[in-house]
Amino acid sequence: MAKAAKTAIKSKDAKSVAESKNWTKVVRAIRNPKSGAYTFKEAIVHKDKVKDFLAQK
Repeated sequence: MAKAAKTAIKSKDAKSVAESKNWTKVVRAIRNPKSGAYTFKEAIVHKDKVKDFLAQK
């Protein structure tokens, strides 16, 4: 999977390639208090904001 992600970034502009590496896909599991089932919230977040996203309630 990492190989596919690496090859997906093919741009002639080096600045945009460098900027795209600063973004991360974050998946957070959220438990439903009523049924106990888990749902997942996905987001693409800047790497500096990952901890803030995971800390949200």
